[in-house]
Amino acid sequence: MDRQETTAQTGPRHALNRLLRHPWALAGVSGVALLGMVTASAIAPHGQDAPAPIQTVLEQLAAPTVMPVDSGAVEFLREERIQRSDTISSLTSRLGIVDPDAMAFLNQNRDAKAIARQLRPGKTVTAKTGPDGQLLTLFFPLNGKDATLVIERKNDGFVAGERSLHLTTQTHFKSGEITSSLFGATDAAGIPDAIATQLAEIFSGDIDFYRDLRKGDRFTIIYETLIHNGQPIRSGRILAAEFVNNNKTHQAYWFQAEDGKGGYYGADGKNLRKAFLRSPLEFSRVTSGFSSARLHPVLQITRAHKGIDYGAPIGTRVRAVADASVEFAGRQGGYGNLVILKHQGAYSTAYGHLNGIAPGIRKGARVSQGDTIGFVGQTGIATGPHLHYEFRINSQQVNPMTASLPDAIPLNASLLQRFRVATETLRPQLELAKQFKTLASAE
Repeated sequence: MDRQETTAQTGPRHALNRLLRHPWALAGVSGVALLGMVTASAIAPHGQDAPAPIQTVLEQLAAPTVMPVDSGAVEFLREERIQRSDTISSLTSRLGIVDPDAMAFLNQNRDAKAIARQLRPGKTVTAKTGPDGQLLTLFFPLNGKDATLVIERKNDGFVAGERSLHLTTQTHFKSGEITSSLFGATDAAGIPDAIATQLAEIFSGDIDFYRDLRKGDRFTIIYETLIHNGQPIRSGRILAAEFVNNNKTHQAYWFQAEDGKGGYYGADGKNLRKAFLRSPLEFSRVTSGFSSARLHPVLQITRAHKGIDYGAPIGTRVRAVADASVEFAGRQGGYGNLVILKHQGAYSTAYGHLNGIAPGIRKGARVSQGDTIGFVGQTGIATGPHLHYEFRINSQQVNPMTASLPDAIPLNASLLQRFRVATETLRPQLELAKQFKTLASAE
């Protein structure tokens, strides 16, 4: 889930706070220190037993000039996913950009204006900023092109241009512990938000990250970062992960078959991609559960509530809980904006009170598990922004928290053997990473 970071703090104190939240900003310094340590020993040559004469020389040395540390040398990389209601102002705010000159350039430059026209929900935008929020570089993927719009700060202002970036991958090993929230723990470990979201999605079939997290839960991940000319551009894919929730260990390994289809599997090769996700929202809270009798907050009458309400801000992405075809997409009575999906067999799901329906979601369209189908809203009979979610079997609403759901298709014997070979090197790496809070990056 995208999160907004306060940008009112500026100056050295703000830089210190950012460094504490993002220890990776110092990785280059610490790496040099660790790799640069050497020892030197003096050895006297043979045949020179007599000590050399010693002469004391006193020399007046000038005091060294003390230069203040250039806080502008500190750079921060942040990536955000565009939301449906985003403007340039709201997007740059979440990216931590506090720079009037940059905002003027984005609004006036002909090439930079492409950003305002291409604020497609779900697209990931990356910004590199200084300690006070000044924009250094902005990477904006362009619609329908294998290119990125790059905006860079130069000595005499900003320049913008399209670029086909040659990206390489860098692998990171990180470990952390839950003290308050998942994002709090990943921030403390210097893990990007996009990787934290991936972590939650991978284990979402087994862990409800709103209700099931416990203080002391631990996680370890191996993930990739995409690099251009030695600079991180955006997060890549999690290769392996372990999450210990309430003393129960869950592991996941990425495996891609020869047909190009990939997914996450447990150490035993079991498919972690459930046939149905536990929740249609990445992070949310249940505000009203499935009930045979509930006092309706608007109508003030007692009647069954045959669904689950998830409280979330307007514009929050709503995702399909399983592969499906769209059975209905439009306005329907008290549901307001409603999407109904038809899944395998007798299963279907409904998503009501939507603020809007995602582009391309219309009757007959095919969707995959996790695809965005709409956005949380308050349409129809609703007292506040939330998603009304129904799980149906043979068109009858049932409680998705207690319903028996089918499993995803497992690996066959041939693919299982390939999976074991492909993940052979990741298993000891994951065990090693568990011994440290943070390990250095390895290319």
